[in-house]
Amino acid sequence: MGPSDETRIVLETRDVTKSYLLEHMEVNALRGVSVSIRQGEMVSIMGPSGSGKSTLMHIIGLLDRPTSGQVILDSEDISSMLPNELAALRNRHIGFVFQAFNLLPRTSALANVELPLVYGGVAGSERARRAKAALETVGLGDRLGHFSSQLSGGQQQRVAIARALVNNPSIVLADEPTGNLDSRSGVEVMVTLQDLHAQGITVVLVTHDDRVARHSERVIEIFDGRVRSDAAVSDRVMAADEMAAMSAEDADR
Repeated sequence: MGPSDETRIVLETRDVTKSYLLEHMEVNALRGVSVSIRQGEMVSIMGPSGSGKSTLMHIIGLLDRPTSGQVILDSEDISSMLPNELAALRNRHIGFVFQAFNLLPRTSALANVELPLVYGGVAGSERARRAKAALETVGLGDRLGHFSSQLSGGQQQRVAIARALVNNPSIVLADEPTGNLDSRSGVEVMVTLQDLHAQGITVVLVTHDDRVARHSERVIEIFDGRVRSDAAVSDRVMAADEMAAMSAEDADR
């Protein structure tokens, strides 16, 4: 069940545009995009390469500022903030999950998850406690001391999800989170993201893949820098069912 209309909006863009120069030509990556994300939603932003979805991700992830329009985060207009102000907000409010995991290879899962807390100046014992709790949340409480090289691709991405959770962000923003994974590992990651959503965490997926997008409750489709559609998912894919079907196939072999 999705959030009610009364659930507060945690992130909103209002008539956002983004233009930049490419070889002396102006490129309009976003052309008046207005979207809103409510607390506790699981939303996919979907579009093909060149659609503007990655530009929109950078703006809602506070990695870039719009050329015009407003970006509202937790009722605060952040459109014209300075880079250091955006960085501070980003560290507090946005947890990132990237396609490439971005883990330190010769570092334990626990230490990888602690990294955002190190940058935030959190004391060592508290860092370890919070990192352990985040890893337990994604089902990796028994892998605290394992290096990235000792983990499967799906486990590495779940470490990355734990790292995204460790600062208790307003939003977990996952950019093509299954893009580097085989089908089973991808389903494992989607199980984790759907479990987080079931716990009330706001999840935003950015993807070009319709099936990945349909794991969400709602899909915002971007095309040529505009919102082409914004609709609830009528045939939502449940990753736990996919995993069960895979296990049944394995048992029949």
